[in-house]
Amino acid sequence: MRIGIFAGDVIDRGGDVDAIVAAAKEAGDQGFASFWLPQIFSFDALTVLAVVGREVGTIELGTAVVPTYPRHPMMLAAQALTTNAIAGGRLALGIGLSHQIVIENMLGYSYAKPVRHMTEYLSILAPLIREGSVAYTGETLTGNAAITVPGSTPCAILVAALGPKMLELTGTVADGTVTWMTGPATIANHIGPSIRSAAEAAGRPEPRIVSSLPVLVTDDPAGARARADKAFAIYGQLPAYRAMLDREGAAGPADVAIVGDEAAVSAGIQAIADAGATDFIAAEFGAGTDERARTRDLLRSLL
Repeated sequence: MRIGIFAGDVIDRGGDVDAIVAAAKEAGDQGFASFWLPQIFSFDALTVLAVVGREVGTIELGTAVVPTYPRHPMMLAAQALTTNAIAGGRLALGIGLSHQIVIENMLGYSYAKPVRHMTEYLSILAPLIREGSVAYTGETLTGNAAITVPGSTPCAILVAALGPKMLELTGTVADGTVTWMTGPATIANHIGPSIRSAAEAAGRPEPRIVSSLPVLVTDDPAGARARADKAFAIYGQLPAYRAMLDREGAAGPADVAIVGDEAAVSAGIQAIADAGATDFIAAEFGAGTDERARTRDLLRSLL
């Protein structure tokens, strides 16, 4: 299983673009396989990754994840291909539906029939990314155009898929999934079997299963879980993540955070690998300087 670094902690601590570039360079120099940016209410992830891609070599660069509703798939395809060209073919494009509270209450779009939306979105995005042109007319989205970005190559398309229908769609069309707040039992018994079965039925390659969870090496696991409970409380309330926590038998995000001493955190990450994940993105969180260094040292020892 490949191990990467999630940059959310850098942003949470007020880091600017230069700080993100420095964090990506450090992760690459330390031998991590990938470096990931969120797309929430801060930087535009693909714009920053284009800068990172120009400044930092070799490490894979991923989005986890870009919401689909605010960007037409033709526009996202052009942006992703541009970023991939700048990064020398190292982009993994993670996309997702976001959540009803964001799409309807904040943006004013309809969140009706989200699986239909993603089906139509991928029907436009995937051909543009892989072939450079598309001719598709759906119920809510249309794409009839070609996009040429000199120097670009197709990038991996990963979908934040959690429910059965989304996993079936993802396995059929995309290159894999990227999960958040999803524990090892749920990956082993739900995510993995569903997406692999769909990929096999569609004649597609074995899909990537990218797992991301909060990680902290500490001698105070109870305190760390309390911090996780506070920092990630919203994810215990959003329906998509709540459903995955319920599958895991977890009361909240703190229960799936990987915290404890070196042995405990190593075992937690190994459980993700044993569950069938191909990639793990460590979301280092809520730590002082000593705990951050200790967490990073442990992660490096697992490479």
